[in-house]
Amino acid sequence: MVRRVLIYAASALVLLLGGVQPPASAADGTRTPVTPSYTVNLTSNSSGSVWTGHESVSFTNASADPLTEVYLRLWDNYHGSCPSTPITVTNVTGGTPSALSVSCTALKITLPAPLAQNQSGSVGFDLSISVPSGADRFGHDGAYNFIGNALPVLAVRDASGWHLDPYTDNGESFYALISDFKVTLDHPSSLLVPATGTSVDTPGGSGRTITTATATKVREFAWGAGPFTKITGTSGTGVTVNVYRTSAISSSSANSMLTVAKNALVAHAGRFGAFPYGEVDVVLDNNFWFGGMEYPGFILDLVSSTALAHELAHQWWYGIVGDDEYNSPWLDESFADYATDLYNGISGTGCWNSVSWQSSAEKISNSMAYWDAHSSRYGTVVYTYGKCALHDLRRTIGATAMETLLRNYAASHWYGISTTAEFKAAAQAATSVDLSSFWTTHRIDG
Repeated sequence: MVRRVLIYAASALVLLLGGVQPPASAADGTRTPVTPSYTVNLTSNSSGSVWTGHESVSFTNASADPLTEVYLRLWDNYHGSCPSTPITVTNVTGGTPSALSVSCTALKITLPAPLAQNQSGSVGFDLSISVPSGADRFGHDGAYNFIGNALPVLAVRDASGWHLDPYTDNGESFYALISDFKVTLDHPSSLLVPATGTSVDTPGGSGRTITTATATKVREFAWGAGPFTKITGTSGTGVTVNVYRTSAISSSSANSMLTVAKNALVAHAGRFGAFPYGEVDVVLDNNFWFGGMEYPGFILDLVSSTALAHELAHQWWYGIVGDDEYNSPWLDESFADYATDLYNGISGTGCWNSVSWQSSAEKISNSMAYWDAHSSRYGTVVYTYGKCALHDLRRTIGATAMETLLRNYAASHWYGISTTAEFKAAAQAATSVDLSSFWTTHRIDG
């Protein structure tokens, strides 16, 4: 995220942490808080570019270590100029808020009393969202609004402590546990509102519609708003696919992308496990500066069959099988690009022979902190070298073993979190070949 089958920026992105250090590590390393349930009610202005209302979230502490605070990630405040921000949280209940930190993208809320293991809590707040100009994952292209990462979501505490990584525009910083969302969006009836989850429209006030989107067991929620044109189809596995296009995109292009979406969903499900959601919304705009960007059941894309197949692969690799995207971006980007190659019938024969490292520090498994400092190499190493490493792994352990490995690995991490160490262990367990030198040669640490 930016999953962007990327049009890579030439310059490195400078990200400031705002001088905030995360609190000490959680002693037992359990990921917490768990089972977040978000309830959101928002009303838009006439264009869908400003949304105001209320959000609340309940959660449980899974760790044996007490939970004394939670952090909200206000990711889209990166798009403002801190302290002037497009995402505004006020009137917090259920805890005491601190000042914004991490360049205004994190808000600490101290709980009234520590939550012991398996105890639950909740916080609520008023929310205002102002969508900036620009064809971006959070931005508007004329009358068309794209609202990704705008809802504040809970940060994760694990063995590394609280994850308060900075925003990256080069890739993604996101790391979330499986959550439920019920989002009610009150908007002018002239605007179509594609969204994560399954949506139901009911009449609102005069000239307005209320779209209620329900999404269970997802990591994020995103939506759009604008005078889109919509077409609908159904995949061979029964998934509803809605394609929304801006006025500059032809109906033939939209229909072509609908076919790609239906076919890719079937192909990916056949390799990695049945798609567990009933609906996918694909939003097309050829003014995006990136190739594509995925959210659960909601994709922003250029008219590009390769980009769309890649974003749909992310429904499994990050959406279903999660990871810490800032610290281990290869676990979703390399896997999604590998899946895209398989969908397109590309075997990757000989692709590892084209690898040329820029330095001894350059590794497929590097974090976004490294790639933001070496942005021109991010796509080459994480996407291309990463998928080539997976092709090479298939050749090393055999095609059948690789197919079984990925299907079983997805199943064992379904709605969970993947780590490099866990994938390496699973790969080793799938073969009698000693893979130690493989990981060294392919520069995959962890």
